[in-house]
Amino acid sequence: MAVNQDTYTDMLAPAYAGMVANGETSNRISRTCEDSAGIPFGVPVYRGAGDHGCTRTPNAFLLGITIAHEALGLLTGQTVDRYQQYDNVAILPLGVIWVVAGEAVTDGAPAYDTGSAIVDTVGSNTALTDWQFDITGANADLVKLSRR
Repeated sequence: MAVNQDTYTDMLAPAYAGMVANGETSNRISRTCEDSAGIPFGVPVYRGAGDHGCTRTPNAFLLGITIAHEALGLLTGQTVDRYQQYDNVAILPLGVIWVVAGEAVTDGAPAYDTGSAIVDTVGSNTALTDWQFDITGANADLVKLSRR
């Protein structure tokens, strides 16, 4: 019989983008993905143009952070680790979730959306109202983001 895997890493990844971090009080909602390019896991999403829609494009109506979904079907040419257009998107508007830092971030700092990354620098970025980093991390690190 063939061996599928015979080597293992000593250090497993602690999480992945869009993974709910713990069992703290949280809330979950769902909306329909309006973006033709899809919406990645672990990113802020906003109210879309249609009823029950959501978009990755920052606007004044933050819905929450996308929750990863391990059982989505994937058609030829589609990208993994994202919701495709018209998929039902799971969103965390309250709780703690893992995301990828878009720069070095500090525990307790407020979070902002650049449109392509989550950072703790104000600048011209969109505020993720009431969301803050729950751990310090470097650029591209997995970090916890919380809204309590």
